[in-house]
Amino acid sequence: MTTPDCSDHDDVPIPALLRASRVAYGHAIRGELRRRGIDDMPRNGAAVIGGMGNHGLQPGVMVRQLGVSKQAASQLIDTLVVRGYLVRETDPEDRRRLKISLTGRGQEAAEGVRAAVIAVDQELAEMLGAAGVTGLREGLVALCDIRDRFEHEHELDTA
Repeated sequence: MTTPDCSDHDDVPIPALLRASRVAYGHAIRGELRRRGIDDMPRNGAAVIGGMGNHGLQPGVMVRQLGVSKQAASQLIDTLVVRGYLVRETDPEDRRRLKISLTGRGQEAAEGVRAAVIAVDQELAEMLGAAGVTGLREGLVALCDIRDRFEHEHELDTA
């Protein structure tokens, strides 16, 4: 897949711009993790680790947001456990359930994800100004609302 030339942005469809621009965060996150000596983060792992460490989200929520199959989600969590980012423990309140939490290495990775996102956000604010960032956020939230509507309609169609 080739990345569109975003310099002539009026001719590039919005979905292509979204795909290409998202890569800025990916590059920044991978670079920050490398600087911290973390070079074995699996694909989509930073999203799970960052969501857990920086927003207190459960791994299941993060994996659902990625839109991957249950098998892929399970493999991702297994890989994060094997590589020392997550630990599985029996939930002391309900011994039938497993509790998944960050290890020290996972917390370090989450801090790296946060630092990289902040750096890109700051650069974006310098380029667009506060009003531009606000407009961008409003547009992205509107797209999320459209997605939610489509998902709700799909649920009604399959019920």
